[in-house]
Amino acid sequence: MTQPSLPELLHAAVTAVGGTERPGQVAMAEAVAEAIDDGAHLLVQAGTGTGKSLGYLVPALAHGERVVVATATLALQRQLVERDLPRTVEALHPLLRRRPEFAMLKGRSNYLCLHRLHEGVPQDEEEGLFDQFEAAAPTSKLGQDLLRLRDWSDETETGDRDDLTPGVSDRAWSQVSVSSRECLGATKCAYGAECFAEAARERAKLAEVIVTNHALLAIDAIEGAPVLPQHEVLIVDEAHELVSRVTGVATGELTPGQVNRAVRRAAKLVNEKAADQLQAAAEGFERLMELALPGRLEEIPEDLGYALMALRDACRTVISAIGSTRDKSVQDEDAVRKQALASVESVHDVAERITNGSEWDVVWYERHEPRGGAAYRHSGASLRVAPMSVSGLLREKLFTDRSVVLTSATLKLGGDFNGVGASLGLGPEGAEGDDLPQWKGVDVGSPFDYPRQGILYVAKHLARPARDGDRKDMLDELTELIQAAGGRTLGLFSSMRAAQLAAEELRSRIPEYPILLQGEETLGELIKNFAADPLTCLFGTLSLWQGVDVPGPSCQLVVMDKIPFPRPDDPLMSARQKAVEEAGGNGFMAVAATHAALLMAQGAGRLVRASGDRGVVAVLDPRLATARYGSYLKASMPDFWYTTDRNQVRKSLAAIDAAAKTAEQ
Repeated sequence: MTQPSLPELLHAAVTAVGGTERPGQVAMAEAVAEAIDDGAHLLVQAGTGTGKSLGYLVPALAHGERVVVATATLALQRQLVERDLPRTVEALHPLLRRRPEFAMLKGRSNYLCLHRLHEGVPQDEEEGLFDQFEAAAPTSKLGQDLLRLRDWSDETETGDRDDLTPGVSDRAWSQVSVSSRECLGATKCAYGAECFAEAARERAKLAEVIVTNHALLAIDAIEGAPVLPQHEVLIVDEAHELVSRVTGVATGELTPGQVNRAVRRAAKLVNEKAADQLQAAAEGFERLMELALPGRLEEIPEDLGYALMALRDACRTVISAIGSTRDKSVQDEDAVRKQALASVESVHDVAERITNGSEWDVVWYERHEPRGGAAYRHSGASLRVAPMSVSGLLREKLFTDRSVVLTSATLKLGGDFNGVGASLGLGPEGAEGDDLPQWKGVDVGSPFDYPRQGILYVAKHLARPARDGDRKDMLDELTELIQAAGGRTLGLFSSMRAAQLAAEELRSRIPEYPILLQGEETLGELIKNFAADPLTCLFGTLSLWQGVDVPGPSCQLVVMDKIPFPRPDDPLMSARQKAVEEAGGNGFMAVAATHAALLMAQGAGRLVRASGDRGVVAVLDPRLATARYGSYLKASMPDFWYTTDRNQVRKSLAAIDAAAKTAEQ
């Protein structure tokens, strides 16, 4: 029997999902198939509307090897598991003569823990948490959430938090879930045979396609103990997010609340001497944190060094003591012991990491607004440590023993793949070297006609934005643009404070156009309301630059208040920039400009989401037109028609608004 050709398979899959075959999708599928066949690595940029999920799923399924697909967002994971994979598998079955199995796999804390649910949380919190299930009709939001979780546990087949709608608070979920460190293990747990997390792992072991998230992929790479089943192909979708997600997983944190929680959990399990040693170390650490000023610690101050060594040594003593004592008077002792060990080990590991010191780590203090809850009650400060770069880790762990395909709508920054490649640990494309993985970059374009569908307008006449300065001229410009567009505006701001100030000002200036503000409602609800009413505007910060998909007339103007460079006092970004400069490179271009280019490419991508979309991306920062790095940033964005003519852009917006109103009638 001859194998069906890739075009045949792709045609069957596209027809099954009700899509339209596009040249870019065909080019992508061919490039992915070639990379998998050759065991090679591929970076593929595929613009919005290309249909990139089928562009990689079809060649992966056709090849027949086990594949892991890692995504950044819940929305794409759901689309893959609930829509694209079921339909594609059914469509390809007659041609491939097999029906590949697929499964979703996440970290353990994403699944309901039946032991926690039925046996309760080990009693250690100051807040006197839990007779909540005993109350017949709990009136608190927490009590209601917990009762709903108990009812849901009888209905759910997956125990996956993301399958619970509407969702519950993080605090409620923490009462019915465990981390991998807290888990008793299936063989020691009374509910091991029914465990949702174990069932998900078993399904993944049998599946040909495993859908997971960037965080679990990072844990699999960093922690050395494999979480994902052995696989021959790794596909990373939304790959522009990977470096920040891996950095997040590799970041350690210590807070006084976290340390005090470890003290309370350990106290009932160890001798008085060990408990007192940990208590004293915790008090010393807390005293220092009360005085901590935010910022990077290029060298660890002597007093902090002593406090961390005391914590590390006390934790080591407690860990040893917990391992050698058994106390049958403690109810559900194994769970209490596991929870205490997890807390103490977490504190030990971060204290030891900072104490040992590494030229590759960045350490800093961060201050938070005081919040409720045990973790933040004692101080609004945390001590954090993160890798200067994750590129070496990714090069070593990601690109060995498998073919890796990374895809996104934004991988070419400044016109080539090398910037993103470097952040992933790859050398320049085509560079030879024993320790450098070989890779190829392919841009399959977009089905959209960007120069005809969109305008990039730079408000060159405005004053350069000063940090935290009053930008009355920017607010005047924004008001006029929204009026010309008839609402229909997504406002992307470089900080939450800037978004709040703009929303407050414009609500009084143009009350006829409702302004929705991130944080005043859940993100999903805000986007739904924004899409439903063309007069409405939506203002917000980081998650809106990447997370909004509103095709049609409700989003015809995307405004960026200024170029989103990282804050000058961001400890990690400034440390990375300095390291590049010390190595003889251009730290600003390698770090700050690359960061801004990625966000601007993503932000501009919010405008055109369908072939009928028309509109304007307005950047209210003259530096995009006047600064030397402006051309690099513009080259990273879609190829819109470009202008700095404010009168022209108002006329265009008014015409787009009039056309939309006519279509709505």
